[in-house]
Amino acid sequence: MAPRKVIITCAVTGSVHTPSMSPHLPITPDQIATDAIAAAEAGASILHLHARDPNDGRPTSDPEVFMQFLPRIKQATDVVINITTGGSSLMTLDQRLAAPLRAQPEMCSLNMGSMNFGLFPMLERPREWRHEWEPKLLEATRDTIFRNTFADMESILEKLGKGCGTRFEFECYDVGHLYSLAHFRDRGLVSGPFFIQFVLGILGGIGADPDNLVHMKRIADKLFGGSYQFSVLAAGRQQMSLISIAAAMGGNVRVGLEDSLYDGRQLAKSNADQVRRIRGILDGLSLEVATPAEAREMLTLKGGDRVGF
Repeated sequence: MAPRKVIITCAVTGSVHTPSMSPHLPITPDQIATDAIAAAEAGASILHLHARDPNDGRPTSDPEVFMQFLPRIKQATDVVINITTGGSSLMTLDQRLAAPLRAQPEMCSLNMGSMNFGLFPMLERPREWRHEWEPKLLEATRDTIFRNTFADMESILEKLGKGCGTRFEFECYDVGHLYSLAHFRDRGLVSGPFFIQFVLGILGGIGADPDNLVHMKRIADKLFGGSYQFSVLAAGRQQMSLISIAAAMGGNVRVGLEDSLYDGRQLAKSNADQVRRIRGILDGLSLEVATPAEAREMLTLKGGDRVGF
């Protein structure tokens, strides 16, 4: 029997961490492209991408910034490119969709509901802030909600899914999000195979511990049977331990500086560092890493020749 293939997703920069937290966080389009390409060469078959203002590193939804690194990554590697529709809780839906609608990628992330998305506890650690916006953005999450109403999600599924042939990484931050996905399935708005990302450890969502991971999988099994692939994203220091458990349970894994700035006990110097670490763990479990072509087949993606960049 052939070994099971495991998809490694790498979330390169995100909108959670800020420049003052690590000198290795990719900020400029050149840095994002360089780090993304290295992560793909290390074994990531999917790259999950956000953009940042090149001047000060704050999250941006500007399609022009995305287009400074998307073509370069595509030219250098066969990796599957997955663009965020989440962006930041401070962005409007139209802002969050601007780059995906322009790029028409093979995949996009889709947060399966509105939620509190608390980043403000990161203010408790003393640090020298390089930019005034950084503590302000973190504090703002104390009194903002990441919005994805049912109407918002319907719009994303219609415009990107039906309109662009984009398939989704359904990000489920709690058990209720799985039921929301099943609701859209029952209405015929989405179809399998589903790629469901269990997101553990964000304040406002389900906690990062093995019991919660097992519970999420049990409910997903009940709702989706054999018509889904699951992956696990664990925030911060729980990253490697929980994704290792996920791999042993039959799942896929996500690494990257969006989710954790560390490689073991030290700051990761690149996204590729984290990809190499999980590859070593997968090898120890006698599991093989999926190539981009294998990931496309597993998730029935449209192909890199049908994107808008």
